[in-house]
Amino acid sequence: MNQFFPVPMLAQASTTTWTIVSVIVAIGLPAIGLILLGRILAHARRESMRLLDSATTEAQTKARTIELEAERRAGERRAELDAKVSKALAEIQESQARTVRREEALERSMEQLRQREGRLDERDAALKDAERRAVEEREGLARDRANLRDKLAEVSGMTPAQAREVLLAEVRANAERDAALLTQKVLHEAESKAREQAREILLLSMQRYAGECASDSTLRSVKVPSEDLKGRVIGREGRNIRHFEKVTGVDVLIDDTPGVIAVSCFDRVRQAIAAEALQKLVNDGRIHPARIDEVVEQVRRDIQARIVQAGQEAAMEADVRGLHPKVVEMMGRLHFRTSYGQNVLRHSIEVAYLCQLIASQLGLDGATARRAGFLHDIGKAMDHEVEGGHPAIGLDFVKRHGETSEAVLNAIGGHHGDIPCTTPFTPIVTSADALSGARPGARRESMEHYIKRLEQLESIAMEQPGVQEAFAIQAGREVRVIVDANKADDARCFTIAQEVAKRVEAEMTFPGEIKVTVLREMRAEATAR
Repeated sequence: MNQFFPVPMLAQASTTTWTIVSVIVAIGLPAIGLILLGRILAHARRESMRLLDSATTEAQTKARTIELEAERRAGERRAELDAKVSKALAEIQESQARTVRREEALERSMEQLRQREGRLDERDAALKDAERRAVEEREGLARDRANLRDKLAEVSGMTPAQAREVLLAEVRANAERDAALLTQKVLHEAESKAREQAREILLLSMQRYAGECASDSTLRSVKVPSEDLKGRVIGREGRNIRHFEKVTGVDVLIDDTPGVIAVSCFDRVRQAIAAEALQKLVNDGRIHPARIDEVVEQVRRDIQARIVQAGQEAAMEADVRGLHPKVVEMMGRLHFRTSYGQNVLRHSIEVAYLCQLIASQLGLDGATARRAGFLHDIGKAMDHEVEGGHPAIGLDFVKRHGETSEAVLNAIGGHHGDIPCTTPFTPIVTSADALSGARPGARRESMEHYIKRLEQLESIAMEQPGVQEAFAIQAGREVRVIVDANKADDARCFTIAQEVAKRVEAEMTFPGEIKVTVLREMRAEATAR
């Protein structure tokens, strides 16, 4: 079978037709099989030719499509390349145009530079000519000056060195006088402006705050309803009064004054405890050592509570916050302390307000100034118990109890000049302290201290050379100095006033300020006979 029907040919027939032929051959009908096989082969040949033509047509169509797509892409690429070439040519032409314009600009600049160079050459020549003429004139002036110097030396009879010395001496004298007058004028103007500004600030501060003035004494009186109670206070052989003085630490003064027993003590807290305890004992009538101990202890607790309450109320009134309880307690103790008759706690509150007002006028922190002014005299609550001045005592105390502000610490320790001033708040506290203490009626001053201050003020003025007389007037607020007109001129009077003021500031302690007035009077006398 394979020699009549090649395998490639048979493979092109369908599987069903081939199966039928195989069956016919198998059953012994070869002629029919051959006929069928021939028809099958013819049909397969026609189908193959049709498929071949279809494949050829399809291949040609695809080839044409690919060719057209390639031509389209080539056209697009050619157009893109043409656009890029055109753009490049345009840029090249624009660059060439810019180059041409730049060359033209360079040519114009070169022409201007050549013209400027020509003008500079002309100016250089003119300057050289002017310099030559200036040298000639300078030489001529030097010759004329030398001739004039020789003629002046011949006329005056002095050498140039001698004439120079005379001229310098005259210039020096005039300069010294002008400097003294200028210094006087500048200082007067500065003092006037500073005085006006300081007066305005202080007056504004005083107008915006008004505090009460109260005086106290080291003696405190206790009213006794009858004279018999004085004997009961003294007790048998003085037992009661001695025990009372021992427990309270005060002196009890009983004299012939009717209805009064005096309690004396420099510590105002102990004085208050003793006075109130004695008043309770007198009102109760039971006076013996055991009762004295009981009443004194009770009053001491009450006074301690009042101290704390007074400190808290003062801190709230002054609007000072964040204080240690011990600091508040010490400020409360100042309620029982006086300085020259002025209550120190009220003085501290007043200084706090004045410090805030002054600091606000100067553009500084009012809260810091108020805190420094409130605490500046806290050392006075302990100066009866601790050695040293109250600024140093107060500084050490507040530092140990949590105060860290440098401005507050420096103001407490330096408001009397004990330590150098490092912040602007220290002079503010000093001014407010002096302002509070110098107000009329705020403090008392002993007559001996007053007279001593006036004598010291006059003696400082009399020690200046050329001073004839000195008088302290206006309760020591001003000193009038009279100088000898033959020994001191106007400029010297100004110097004397400055020297007296400086010595008064350095050597004396006084509230407020002292005005120094120097008077110079020339008198001419003649007698007609």
